[in-house]
Amino acid sequence: MGKYSVNKLPFEILINTASKHRDLRKKAKLSQTELAERSGVSLGSIKRFETTGQISLESFLKLLHILGRLDDFDGILEPGDNMEEIENLFSNKYKR
Repeated sequence: MGKYSVNKLPFEILINTASKHRDLRKKAKLSQTELAERSGVSLGSIKRFETTGQISLESFLKLLHILGRLDDFDGILEPGDNMEEIENLFSNKYKR
């Protein structure tokens, strides 16, 4: 978490994402070399990503595709729930 915040910093999310990716790759029993060959992402990019969390978005999406997790990413920028509608469910107007 950020030094003065409860929210994670971008760097922390990069490292966490890289770690999760490495775990998924290993669970799929793929070496970095095999993943590079199957995805079209260079071996160097995969090594850098798993070490630093840095990778291009296009390469990241290619890796997610090979690992069967591309659909997880697809909804990432969907609008959130409308809190006003949720709050209306609990307003006095609807209570008995």
